[in-house]
Order: sequence, then C-alpha cells, then structure tokens
Amino acid sequence: MLDTTLIMLVLVIGAALAFDYINGFHDTANAIATCVSTRALSVRSAIVMAAVLNFAGAMISTKVAATIGKGIVDAGNVTQMVVLAGVLGAIIWDLVTWYYGLPSSSSHAIIGGIMGAVIAHAGTTALHWGGLKKIILSLILSPVIGTLLGFIVMVVMLWSFKSTSPHSINKHFRRLQVLSAAFMAFSHGTADAQKSMGVITMALVSYGTLTTFDVPTWVKIACAVAMGLGTAAGGWRIIKTVGKDFVKLQPVHGFCVETASAGVILGASSIGMPVSTTHVITSTILGVGLSKRITAVNWNVAYRILWAWVLTIPASAIMSYVSYMVLNPFLGK
Repeated sequence: MLDTTLIMLVLVIGAALAFDYINGFHDTANAIATCVSTRALSVRSAIVMAAVLNFAGAMISTKVAATIGKGIVDAGNVTQMVVLAGVLGAIIWDLVTWYYGLPSSSSHAIIGGIMGAVIAHAGTTALHWGGLKKIILSLILSPVIGTLLGFIVMVVMLWSFKSTSPHSINKHFRRLQVLSAAFMAFSHGTADAQKSMGVITMALVSYGTLTTFDVPTWVKIACAVAMGLGTAAGGWRIIKTVGKDFVKLQPVHGFCVETASAGVILGASSIGMPVSTTHVITSTILGVGLSKRITAVNWNVAYRILWAWVLTIPASAIMSYVSYMVLNPFLGK
C-alpha cells in the first residue's frame, strides 16, 4: 500500500512548484513591464533576461524562506494538508487576478493561504500574531517607501538633467534601462522564489525528512527553475496594466522605477522581510507618475490595483480554508 503521507508530500511539492511557476508569469511581469512599455527591450528579450536573472537571484539567499516557513504559524499545527490547502488558495487567487490583468501580490496570497488553511485546521490560536504583524507591516510600508523613493529619484534625475533635451535623455536612458531592468529581475528572484522554498521546506519538516528548517539545495534549484520557466511563459496581461495603462512611461522614468524598486526589494530581502514585488514596482511607478503631475496617473487603474491589494490576503485565506474543508475528508489523516 502506498504511504499516504508520502503522497501528500509529493502533492505539496508539486503545488508549491506550480505556485512558483505561476508567480513567474504573474509577478515577473511587473519586473519587466516598464522596459517593455518604453521599448528598451522587446517582450521576448525582456522575458528571457528576467527568466535567467530570476533564477540567479533565487539561489542567493533563504532568509525570506525562513520567515515564510517559521514566522506565520505554529509548526506543531502544520500538516501536509495545511500546506497543500494554503498553496492551492494562493494559486487560485493568483490565476483569478492574472485573468483580469491585476498585479496582485503573490506574497500576500501565500501568506493569506497558509493563514486560512491553519485556521481551518486548528483555529486562530495556531497563528503567530507577532510574526504576522511584522510581515504585514512590511507589506504595508513597502508601497509607501516605493512611492516616496520613486518620486524622489525621479525629481533628482530631472533636476540633474534639466538642461538636456528630453530626446537626448531618453536616448541614453533606454540603454541604461536594460541594466536597471536586469537589476529588478535579479532582486525579484531574491524575494519571490523564497516563498515556495519556505513552503516546501515547511512540508519536509512536517513529513520528518528534515529536523531543522534549513532549505535543501535541491529545493533552491527546483524553485529557481520553476520561477524561471514561469517567467519565460510571459505575462502580457499584467505587463499591459502596469507598463501601459497605469502611467505612460519614457525610458528615464522606467530607469528610475526599476532602480528604486530593486533597491527596496533587495534591502528587504537582506533582512528576511517578504515584501511584495508587485506592490513595490507599482507604487514606485505611482511615485514617478506623481513627479510629473497628478493627472499623469490613471486613477481608475490605480483603484483596481488597490482593491486587488486589499482583497488578496482575505480572499486567498478564504479559498485555502474552503480547499482544506473540501480536501481534508479525502486526503487528510
């Protein structure tokens, strides 16, 4: 007879890698949206570059993975069913928002998903409220910092080149934007692939394969490859929303957006804070747009994005809660 716990572990790993793949074409679209919209790179070139650099970034650190795996819920209440339902809730929400072209946060989705599944399994007492407050605070602060930094960097840039013609500025920054887009793609890998690493390692600890929360090398490689493949699949719906519909960008704007965003993401990843790359890049675009004028921002799109942000944690939590209730009678112990 097959070991049901082993089957559950395989299902969890498969779901986590599927989430990473979806994250690749869902969230990485944000990383390359600006360089595509300004024609600094073609869609194909931008996707290939982002796929390679996401892989490289994903192999660098596991601090965010540790935060996801240990900082949200009580380890004693983490079963394979909890992890599977949590990932499924996040996947469902990511696909819904991708379909409608909304740049919601996969970081929020996986956190909400794990929360909903744990609540279904053991109630709210199983949540680590201290860790959750820290994580949610970082997810709230990162868009504020991104908006301010994008605004400041853009103002400084415009002041520094005030005597140069706009045509000349954009001609030179179109080349520089390729570097900034690469920087952004790399920083995305350091942050977002870590979420699935944390989920898989959590499942391995629950199964008993690992006795301590240390991300194995094969998990790093598998998550990095899944995200790279997902990135290669593209995400034109979200690229259009972020890079074209939200704020009209020129190469100098794209350079400022990507540089400021990458700085925020790398800074957060270095201390293990799971910020949302989606929130950072879109808020930085907002800051750059506001440096031009308030009317430069398409506020209808901004409201749609904001609602997606607000709904992500509760929506993914509800979906994972329902997933647990539906699947547990069949697959639970």
